[in-house]
Amino acid sequence: MPDIHPTAVIHPSARLHPGVSIGPLCVVGPHVEIGPDSKLIAHVVIQGPTRMGARNTIHPFAALGGDPQHRDFAGEFTFLEIGDDNTIREHVTMHRGTKVGGGTTRVGSRCLFMAGVHIAHDAQVGDHVTLTNATLLGGHVRIDPWAVSAGHVAVAPFTRIGQSAFLAGNAMVEKDVPPFVIAAGDRATLRAINRVGLRRRELPEASIRAIDHAFRKFFPREGKRMDPNDPQALSMGHDPLVQLFIEFLRTPSRQGIATRHRNKTRSQQARIDTQKPITHD
Repeated sequence: MPDIHPTAVIHPSARLHPGVSIGPLCVVGPHVEIGPDSKLIAHVVIQGPTRMGARNTIHPFAALGGDPQHRDFAGEFTFLEIGDDNTIREHVTMHRGTKVGGGTTRVGSRCLFMAGVHIAHDAQVGDHVTLTNATLLGGHVRIDPWAVSAGHVAVAPFTRIGQSAFLAGNAMVEKDVPPFVIAAGDRATLRAINRVGLRRRELPEASIRAIDHAFRKFFPREGKRMDPNDPQALSMGHDPLVQLFIEFLRTPSRQGIATRHRNKTRSQQARIDTQKPITHD
């Protein structure tokens, strides 16, 4: 039977599977389902309709399944779905979907959401995703499996983040970030492939080299970039991961694909230096 602390408030319509642990001062609302062996440590609020899988651990002051922060929301019956084996740390917020976005916010399995993460309405988050402290996902954002964000990252609504992408700390992401790539900066640009993340996934070195070659073709530092719809691009897609990379470029969201970071030329840097104010000791 579930283990429920005497100070917890559980709505009669909530469904708690065997092995669920509900700690002090938690609130579980109507139309909430919590899967086997999940644990709410303390001070957790879950509103419904929300369905959560097995073996999730929810830390204090997380608020899951709240109404979407959307001007057109009028109390419709929308959903939050969470998979298995997730760790959801302090002050994480996840909102239900909206009728204009399909009605469901989905979070995958085996993810880590660190303190202060926000997942907005209609977001779609894949498996094995790690979002570090104070990462903010706007509405309708899609995060593919194995993606990682560092701290204080913001992702604009409708943006897509490809699998095994890495968003550097303080990145402000307004355009799609392709798979296997590092993005950084205010109005984030692409920097290089995410070699560390790919090796942690134990992907073959041959695939990593093929991804790096494709990245340099489609996002060169200088010269014209290859069009992913060019017939020549088809000849690069022998590796299945490169095929995935090219397909992502062919199907951008409404936000478009982020651009490659380019270093300033000597003439550009010279112009910047001449504009610096003269100082005296």
